[in-house]
Amino acid sequence: MSDSPIVVHGTPVVPGVAYAPAVWARRPELPPLEAPDLPEDAREAEVERFNGCTVAVADGLFARASQATGHAAEVLTVTASLATDRSWKKDVARRIREGKPAIQATIAATEKYIAMFEKAGGLMAERTSDLRDVRDRVLAHLQGIPEPGIPVAHSPVVLLADDLSPADTAGLVPDMYVAIATELGGPTSHTSIIARQLGIPCIVAARQLAQINEGDMVLVDGRHGTLALGVDPVQAEARVAEDEKRRAAIAAWQGPARTADGVPVQLLANVQDGEAARHASTSYAEGVGLFRTELLFLDTAVEPSVEAQTDAYAPVFSAFPASKVVVRTLDAGSDKPVPFATLMQEFNPALGVRGIRTTGHNPDLLIRQLDAIAAAAAREPGTDVWVMAPMISTVPEAEWFAGLVRERGLKAGIMIEVPAAAILIDRFLEHVDFVSIGTNDLTQYTLAADRMSPDLAEYTDPWQPAPLALIASVAAAGLRAGKPVGVCGEAAADSLLAAVLVGMGVTSLSMATSAIPGVGALLETVTLEQCREAAAAVLASRDQGEARLVAREILVLRHAKAEESTPSN
Repeated sequence: MSDSPIVVHGTPVVPGVAYAPAVWARRPELPPLEAPDLPEDAREAEVERFNGCTVAVADGLFARASQATGHAAEVLTVTASLATDRSWKKDVARRIREGKPAIQATIAATEKYIAMFEKAGGLMAERTSDLRDVRDRVLAHLQGIPEPGIPVAHSPVVLLADDLSPADTAGLVPDMYVAIATELGGPTSHTSIIARQLGIPCIVAARQLAQINEGDMVLVDGRHGTLALGVDPVQAEARVAEDEKRRAAIAAWQGPARTADGVPVQLLANVQDGEAARHASTSYAEGVGLFRTELLFLDTAVEPSVEAQTDAYAPVFSAFPASKVVVRTLDAGSDKPVPFATLMQEFNPALGVRGIRTTGHNPDLLIRQLDAIAAAAAREPGTDVWVMAPMISTVPEAEWFAGLVRERGLKAGIMIEVPAAAILIDRFLEHVDFVSIGTNDLTQYTLAADRMSPDLAEYTDPWQPAPLALIASVAAAGLRAGKPVGVCGEAAADSLLAAVLVGMGVTSLSMATSAIPGVGALLETVTLEQCREAAAAVLASRDQGEARLVAREILVLRHAKAEESTPSN
């Protein structure tokens, strides 16, 4: 190693500084692709052995999902469902009955589906990582060895990987895995979202990560997206100590959120079930800004009854008996296929039948869900229930949906994810009570870039000026109309970007419960005028890198300089 530091650059996801030895998580090598054919009288038993292994894998993942919260629980449930996917299992069973051993049949069938997912592109392509993870776990059971996973850490380490499955990421302990960096992935991939939920500094799309060897001491800066080798240990530890002060301020923060000049900012939680809502209610969340209802629909082959849905929604409302709870109707499609709601094997599912568009061939699904939401709300009359639809693209859609919601005595809103809705926002606001911006999809569609592609991570960065300009336009329209404009995408969990959004006029921010203290702690150090100044500077930036720099200068460095120049008593 040379005396001068070597710096590997990636896309920053979760801020934080860490200094520790590197460990690599590597995908296990596949068994040989060729093997002698099975005798005919052994094939049915081999099918049963394969089916038993898939059940074991699914049960394990579902069990981990039940112990997880937030986005981790949702993606673990989706991954578990892959292990029981009928088409995939049927394909493997067919190959076994033709003579292939279960191991080779599993590999071959999985490669077929990976090719299909990659051809579909969009969010479906990201499922290939999850499918490989399921394959490797099933293969381990077939071979009688432990399921693959991340290296066990007995002291703090920086975890490196080509990519990490949601199942692996969700199980990380922040005290041991002090930072994550991957060669693949994007800022809104499942790995990134879970890392943000856990508060682990994270960098993705670090294409030169292979320069770092097992055991190398690495200085990770999750704010700037860098991994440095050969750094003086004393300097590295000083950087870590400085970051620990920031983390201590976050740990000491107590809500509700206000700017330094006393302007209140509503911070809300993203939840997916009653357990997550109860956890959020013990935090400084002032309510729920995004209740994802998909979880109930992902683990079933048939539509849940109105009664089952009512029972699932009611605990979320009861967790916040006198607060706002924003419910998003079923956001099926793309990377969350639901057999009774979406089309299978679309050529481009990210641009296909998803969200509100599922009503085209199953209109009563939405009606029944709204009935269940209204019934659950009636059980907890003190809760202020707002309902919004995803993937709204036209004014007639918004008007129709709002009518259905208001018929049930609830507040009606829409998600702003499609640029068409942002462009014509004034017309949409005529028909709804509020809007909430999904920054992940809005960025993806504005930049025409698959948000799961590691090669396009710079385009799907939430600091890109173009989607931020659309957000500013929507916030300004909301102020003119006197209607709330929230943000519930991952951008809200970035404390620096959250302050910028407040400066644009966004009225509420919804995020993983764990991110709330970080956002609140930063907001209380800046004034509303500083937030507005930062927003103007970001919108004038030429790219996402410059946007980050100018925001940091206005919101962080200027404050630090002012504190240094203030004489102590």
